[in-house]
Amino acid sequence: MIVRPDAPTRPGPLRRPAAARFAARFALVLVGLGTLAGWAVSPAGAQTNSCAKHGCVDVVAVNGLVDGIEADFIVDTLASARRSDGVVGVVLQFDSGGSAVGDERLDQVARAIVDSDVPVSVWIGPSGSEALGGAAELVQVADSSGIAPGASIGDVGSQRLSVDEFGDLFTGKKAKGLEATLTGQAAVRAGLVTRFSPTVGDHLVNLDGVKTETRTEDGERRTVPLTTVRFSKLPLTTQLFHTVASPSVAYLLLTIGLGLLLFEFFTAGIGIAGVVGALFTVLGGYGLAELPHAQWALVVFVASFVAFGIDVQTGIPRLWTAIGLVGFTVSSVFLMTDFRPTWIALIAGIGGIAATMITGMPAMVRTRFSTPTIDRDWLVGESGRAATPIDPEGNVKVAGGLWRARADTDASVPSGAAVRVVAVDGVVLEVEADDTGLTDAPDPSD
Repeated sequence: MIVRPDAPTRPGPLRRPAAARFAARFALVLVGLGTLAGWAVSPAGAQTNSCAKHGCVDVVAVNGLVDGIEADFIVDTLASARRSDGVVGVVLQFDSGGSAVGDERLDQVARAIVDSDVPVSVWIGPSGSEALGGAAELVQVADSSGIAPGASIGDVGSQRLSVDEFGDLFTGKKAKGLEATLTGQAAVRAGLVTRFSPTVGDHLVNLDGVKTETRTEDGERRTVPLTTVRFSKLPLTTQLFHTVASPSVAYLLLTIGLGLLLFEFFTAGIGIAGVVGALFTVLGGYGLAELPHAQWALVVFVASFVAFGIDVQTGIPRLWTAIGLVGFTVSSVFLMTDFRPTWIALIAGIGGIAATMITGMPAMVRTRFSTPTIDRDWLVGESGRAATPIDPEGNVKVAGGLWRARADTDASVPSGAAVRVVAVDGVVLEVEADDTGLTDAPDPSD
């Protein structure tokens, strides 16, 4: 890391050690996250309105992967319905690409559906929604199910729910759902869902216990529910943590967070980059912990930023930057196992890091150190020694500090040779060999 040498006539401001700065900021981040987490685990889906005389049916949105948060949300919603008077049914509105929880936890969610005192139905909709993998298995244990046009179900692979407890859920025509994805009416014909329901209203009026009436609206007779319908979804703070646990978001947060921490570590002064970087890293780490991932890839992922740091310290991308980019690219592709980030997220992450480390980071570091408030003109004329060969760039030791330098002429300067500063370009000193036979210049090995 380039540091300003101590000069008696030009004392510089004291910097707190990087470790101390990060420790203080990281503690503040953890306090804030602890507060958010406290809000996040508060009871979800609580309803304040009472059921009317025709009863109530709760429609609960289940979006994204069924992770720990969504699993808790489903179980808590069914428990709340059991305790509420007048609830005649619960509809889980699915749009889920699969389950990110373990088999035992998925069994617990299925058990809550099967053992529910009120009927539980699943509607896969609206158009474009899906119920894949473990989500498709949960559909099979519900009392009834429906699917919208353009919605799909299947791609289970192998059944994860306990066969001993729930039976073989994909026998006969349903076996198509193990390898294929079926849409709309095709899913109904395969027996993967009970009925074809274009809208959630169409699905509701066909549920047992829901009271309906027929009305004429715009010249058409329609069946509408008299039972009160209550819609609910994850609270905002809980939704934040659920969103973080999606593959693309977790990957990008972790990438940006580690990049910001690296930037903050190698720049002068106190900036917001360290705080934001720590926050993004913690959120990205939380999301990654909720998803199946490869430990070896995580180690390589973090180590690649250490490799970047070696070259950032010198201000020039070289071998370690190339090693870091190879490690970062490989680990990005294999970091998550069952659910991977989208190709757009991977390209953005890899491309962004490559551009930052090859061109952006060195320029930012030089800019932060080359502010007008740091006067280096006094170094012109100072003598020192080459700490490394200068051909055409290297390091010199001048005025008690180690500086980045380049030769003023085409001739290279060997390590240990006496040099004299002839100009200053930002944080880079332009030097020439000192032919006067300097004897009192500091030895670079000191």
